[in-house]
Amino acid sequence: MITEGQVMDIARDSLFLIIKVSAPLLLVSLVVGLFISIFQTVTSIQEQTLTFVPKIVSVFLGLMLVGGWMLENLSAYMTELWSNFGLYLR
Repeated sequence: MITEGQVMDIARDSLFLIIKVSAPLLLVSLVVGLFISIFQTVTSIQEQTLTFVPKIVSVFLGLMLVGGWMLENLSAYMTELWSNFGLYLR
């Protein structure tokens, strides 16, 4: 039988993995958004769609760069969970 401590450990590890895996793409989006905001402020261009296209492109490029690392981390965690599945049923 799985204990409360094990459930809390799984939940903590899952949340940490989510943060770790999503952080690179969120940081890329944040930096690109900051540069575009500064550009809009300096040039007085207030076009709403100007922020979306560069962010989408940069996140897509970031996903191409770190996507393998993200998939590797997620796969390793799922493999660990499935390999310990028998321990959780006792």
